[in-house]
Amino acid sequence: MMVDCDNMKIMQVLANATNVIAEGEVQQLMNMHDASLTEAGYLEVIRSKTAKLFEASARIPAILAQASPDIESACAEFGLALGTAFQVIDDVLDYEGESTVLGKNLGDDLREGKTTLPLIFAMQNCTAQEKTLIQNAIEQSEEVDLAPILSILQRTGAMQATREMAHQQALLAIKSIEPLDDSVYKTVLTQLASQLLLRAT
Repeated sequence: MMVDCDNMKIMQVLANATNVIAEGEVQQLMNMHDASLTEAGYLEVIRSKTAKLFEASARIPAILAQASPDIESACAEFGLALGTAFQVIDDVLDYEGESTVLGKNLGDDLREGKTTLPLIFAMQNCTAQEKTLIQNAIEQSEEVDLAPILSILQRTGAMQATREMAHQQALLAIKSIEPLDDSVYKTVLTQLASQLLLRAT
C-alpha cells in the first residue's frame, strides 16, 4: 500500500513512524516492572507508540492533498495530541472502565507490570506506605490486590489528574487544526477530539 501511493514522502513518513513505534515498543518492554518511571518517561513511550501512529495517519492525507507545509504540520500536531489523549484515557479506563466494553479486565496493565500515568500521579501524592504498596505491585505484579490500589488512586486524585492530562491533549488537538479551512472534514476531526473530551470526564 505504501508503494502503490507512488509518493516518496509518504514512504518516508511511514518508514519513520515504523522505526519510532518499534523503538517505543522496546522502551516499554524495558520499562516493565519499573516503578521509578517518570511522567516524562511515560509520555515519551506513548508518543513513540500510539501517538506516532496517529500523527502519521493525520499527516499523510495532507501530503496526498498537496497541502502547504503549515497545514501538514497542523494535521500532524492534531494526530500527535489526539493519540496522546486516546492512550492516556485508555490508561484511566484500565482502572475505571467496564470489562465487557474494554475487552480486558480492570488492572490488566498493572498485572503486566506497566507503570501508567494514574500510578505515577498517585505515587507523587500518597503516603510512603502507600507508595511502597504501589511499587511492590508494579515490581511483582503477578498477584495484585487491586482494591487498595484503586482506593489510593481515588483518594490522591490521580484519576482526575490523568483525565485532566487527556483533556488538555484533546483541546490541543482541536486547537491545532484551527488553520484548516472550514469543511465537513474539519468538523468531523473536531468532533472526534470532542468525543475524547467526553471520555475524559
